[in-house]
Amino acid sequence: MSFQQSSTKVPREQRVPKSRVPDQEKNRKSGRRPREMAAAGPPTQPPAPHPSVAPLLFLLGKWRGEGEGTFPTINPFRYGEEILFSHNPSKPVISYTQKTWKAASGEPMHAESGYWRPTPDGSVEVVIAQSTGLVEVQVKQITRAFKMVDGELSYVVQMATITNSLQPHLKALLKRI
Repeated sequence: MSFQQSSTKVPREQRVPKSRVPDQEKNRKSGRRPREMAAAGPPTQPPAPHPSVAPLLFLLGKWRGEGEGTFPTINPFRYGEEILFSHNPSKPVISYTQKTWKAASGEPMHAESGYWRPTPDGSVEVVIAQSTGLVEVQVKQITRAFKMVDGELSYVVQMATITNSLQPHLKALLKRI
């Protein structure tokens, strides 16, 4: 695939005028950057989360810690992890991004991102895109249980495959950073 740049001339009456900031020409010639203008008015509060995500508010923020994994088809392993949960006030979901690395070497292992949506029955629908190109819509084949323990975020993930029934896969303890 190739791209070509067009050299079509724009008539003077269709050109967008350049905006002028006071001292812009002087600053441009001297190499200085223009001063930033402070926002006027009192500071604003961040918008409140969508009411539907209330059961998940304890997750909001950035978390970091260590965990361990096992499954019948792999060797046990230890990993470091960072998770970010954030919200969009106009949407009934929270955003989720996660990355892991080998605990011993720091070498990247896995990353994923997606959305978590609480449902009226108390469960949470999770849609995740993994760094390997897989997309998950989690229903019954994987469980994730998160809870707060003395101000730290603890979780356990159980997983099933075609050849293995639902069983422990990951567990970790994360601190808010």
